[in-house]
Amino acid sequence: MKHAPKETRCSKGHTFRKSSDCPVCPLCEEERKPKDGFLSAFAAPARRALEQLGIGSVQDLSQYSENEIMALHGMGKSTLIRLRGMLGAAGLKFRE
Repeated sequence: MKHAPKETRCSKGHTFRKSSDCPVCPLCEEERKPKDGFLSAFAAPARRALEQLGIGSVQDLSQYSENEIMALHGMGKSTLIRLRGMLGAAGLKFRE
């Protein structure tokens, strides 16, 4: 069940409304989003999951299996398709 949107303020002073209990400020996340490079291709939840594992490039990604990546919070089928494509374009693949 979704909660009614409530007004929240982050540590940087941004005021925002969210209906979930997720503490992440969407304004801070937009500021954090890389303008280019590997991680710029992903939405915030998937990007944070990759960052938490120290994955910042397709070379880093190739050290993990598909199952390991899919087990991360924020990963979905469309993200996995994009990741496969990026690996393939670089001549790489997921670890077996």
